[in-house]
Amino acid sequence: MELKQLREKSADELKAHLAELHKESFALRMQKATGQLAKTHESRRVRREIARVNMLLGEKK
Repeated sequence: MELKQLREKSADELKAHLAELHKESFALRMQKATGQLAKTHESRRVRREIARVNMLLGEKK
């Protein structure tokens, strides 16, 4: 999701999105550990999006 779209969300929506991203990150780590991860770039994308959401939550406080 782009930064512009994330900025439009409220703090509660961002927290919900962050929870989804953590679940996705966990699933990707499990796939990597079992050798089933085909798209290795996905874990990097999720990590960066988690950082973006955390940055926006800090700005909204």
